[in-house]
Amino acid sequence: MRKLYTTLISFMTTFSGYDFKDQKALIRVDFNVPLDEHYNITDDTRMKATLPTIRKVLNDGGSVILMSHLGRPKDGPAEKYSLKHLVPHLKELLGGTPVYFANDCIGTEAIEKASALKPGEVLLLENLRFYKEEEKGDAAFAEKLSKLGDVYINDAFGTAHRAHASTAVIAGFFKPANRMFGLVMEGEVRSAEKVLHQAERPFCAIIGGAKVSDKILIIENLLNKASDIIIGGGMAYTFIKARGGHIGNSLCETDRMDTALEILKKATGKNVSIHLPEDSVIADKFDAMANTKTSPSDQIPDGWMGLDIGPKAIGIFSEVIQKSRTILWNGPMGVFEMEKFQAGTKAIAEATAKATAAGAFSLVGGGDSVAAINKFQLANQVSYVSTGGGAMLEYFEGKILPGIAALNED
Repeated sequence: MRKLYTTLISFMTTFSGYDFKDQKALIRVDFNVPLDEHYNITDDTRMKATLPTIRKVLNDGGSVILMSHLGRPKDGPAEKYSLKHLVPHLKELLGGTPVYFANDCIGTEAIEKASALKPGEVLLLENLRFYKEEEKGDAAFAEKLSKLGDVYINDAFGTAHRAHASTAVIAGFFKPANRMFGLVMEGEVRSAEKVLHQAERPFCAIIGGAKVSDKILIIENLLNKASDIIIGGGMAYTFIKARGGHIGNSLCETDRMDTALEILKKATGKNVSIHLPEDSVIADKFDAMANTKTSPSDQIPDGWMGLDIGPKAIGIFSEVIQKSRTILWNGPMGVFEMEKFQAGTKAIAEATAKATAAGAFSLVGGGDSVAAINKFQLANQVSYVSTGGGAMLEYFEGKILPGIAALNED
């Protein structure tokens, strides 16, 4: 795996040095953005991230054909999953650049509109997942997509862990010189590599979220790399109960308690400090209007549940973070969507920003972590914000991502 990614790092200079004049660039982007009931985009982070890649092609005198998925359509085309809803905002982001839309991603309309595209223009194709062949990694479907462009660019890190037609299979229909990463992919891989294999110590990994089962592999991989691992969110209570604590009605995966103890044992053996929240903000129900109080995390009364880390935990965690030189943050410390339970996650975000200002390298990834760093308006104060939730998680679990490996195949 190290050899693969070392090769890719050197391979990533292709895009910036490529001249796209008179070339049609077929770009796989991740425009899987949230829409409200009126089809308004509520978070355009992923769209903004890929703008530099698009602009480079256009500025060179090339044209751009964008393909993406949106949501999880089950039975073909569906209005709420149509990418046509993104066209007005994409035009706005591109500041007047002509943006066209094809009501299909393959077929006559897509072919004709791609063929007619002039330098400086953009075409957005309809949702790839309206075809089941996309997720099946169908080669014939991938070949049809490939015929729309002269050059293939994968700029969708968020889907790089999927062996889908547009993310992995399609690369085989382009010569090595005509397939490459976009700037989002370059930034993602470089940042992840810096954390995984070039981390300056102390290296602190902050792992949150609801379930231990979702984060076992990433924690075990990080035991070989981090000096400190902070564990917060609902998953912390499985560890606390496994150590004999009383957690009331807090979230707990009882079938993962042995795993939690094994992780703590391994950490001791590897001289890695695992930090669990000493105290918690607890509530009498899972509700924004619940009654709340602070309690030691291992002495939560029956009928109460931990929904955020408490003030002592905030102090300890913040001190660890601010002493670190490398920081990876994946997962919130509590139910930050509710104002009563956002203090812990906000404090972690602020501590990460302070450490970054003092010279640390910080990588924030995972949907909830990104939502939190944006909510508290600190995204510009950390080193890198990853657009890929599941992809980043698998990367840090040590897995080879199909969408990345495909670009390096002969």
